[in-house]
Amino acid sequence: MRKICVFIGGRANYSSIKSAMQAIQAHPDLELQVILGGSGLVDKFGDLEGILERDGFSIDEKVYMQVEGDKPNAMVKTAGLGMLGLADVYERLQPDFVIVIGDRYEVMAATVAAAYMNIRVAHTMGGEVTGTIDESIRHAITKFAHVHFPANKEAADRIIKLGEKESDVFTVGCPRIDNIKRILDNDSSIPYDIYEKEGGVGPKFNLDDPFILVSQHSVTTEYSEAKEQITETIRACMRTGLNIVMLWPNADAGSEGISTGIRRYREQFPNAKIHVFKNLPISVYVRLMKNTACLVGNSSSGIREGAFIGTPCVNVGTRQNGRERGQNVIDAADEENAIYEAIEKQIAHGPYSSETIYGDGHAGEKIAEILSKVDVSVQKMIAY
Repeated sequence: MRKICVFIGGRANYSSIKSAMQAIQAHPDLELQVILGGSGLVDKFGDLEGILERDGFSIDEKVYMQVEGDKPNAMVKTAGLGMLGLADVYERLQPDFVIVIGDRYEVMAATVAAAYMNIRVAHTMGGEVTGTIDESIRHAITKFAHVHFPANKEAADRIIKLGEKESDVFTVGCPRIDNIKRILDNDSSIPYDIYEKEGGVGPKFNLDDPFILVSQHSVTTEYSEAKEQITETIRACMRTGLNIVMLWPNADAGSEGISTGIRRYREQFPNAKIHVFKNLPISVYVRLMKNTACLVGNSSSGIREGAFIGTPCVNVGTRQNGRERGQNVIDAADEENAIYEAIEKQIAHGPYSSETIYGDGHAGEKIAEILSKVDVSVQKMIAY
């Protein structure tokens, strides 16, 4: 039986691999191992450990590695600590494959540690193009990985152009789409009183009324501008007169700038119709995306999940530059008027038709089946 180890470094990691974890757990020839690390173990970013356990997953190991700070050196130190901790964890678990997701700095640590220990690496969401340092990390992980699970053909073609063997590249779609399909096929309404169960701060309002959903993170190559960028976004959203549901930022350089911008706006305008959540389960977030008048910010969810759901999305700034997108997205500069005008266009348009550019909802089961059979050498060579 093959041991498949999944490294989860934060809430976005988990939502991007949950369906594959479920499929691995159910597969008769595979054993699932789970490592939780990074911001996933920091309370201010939400109780990810509790969410995993409620979803039926056991956590085999924890790696306390997150160095808090608002400068790029905190990301470097986190990655360094992660490699140190993961070396011991991998030694204990002895996995056959380590699955790494996407392009964050803690994922780079999990990748390099596995590669140096002669453990095969399977990489999801590779081959895509975006802004920030994530662009470099994503392609670097591709060069370490032994098996590739891109979300679409465009991404797969880039991986092959990077010198990876075509036989090791499997275009399976994005596991995040699997979650969305399952959730919305069941029921698209908000499942419970999210204020009571998920907490948050700010006024409570009826989610049957039109609202804007805001998910904005710092751009690591523009981290010093984060506070000003989120302030421009909030001002634009407030001009619409709609209620606002906002999520706390990820743990990147500049995240404190985003957090400070949110706090200062709320202090200056205490009656502003903004409710901020630290973290939300994917089952709630997806339903908010389905019901929102417009998703605003720079989260990849507006582009990936948004295309499948048909969510009107205003993508702000450079963080998602180059990522393949559907008709549901309007891009706007980090400037109040530009953001406001784009939001008004999206509200006037309303929901879009579903597009499957990031998968059809069956990626997880494909990943599990491939990992149960694939035969790749731990020694990599460039393919051209």
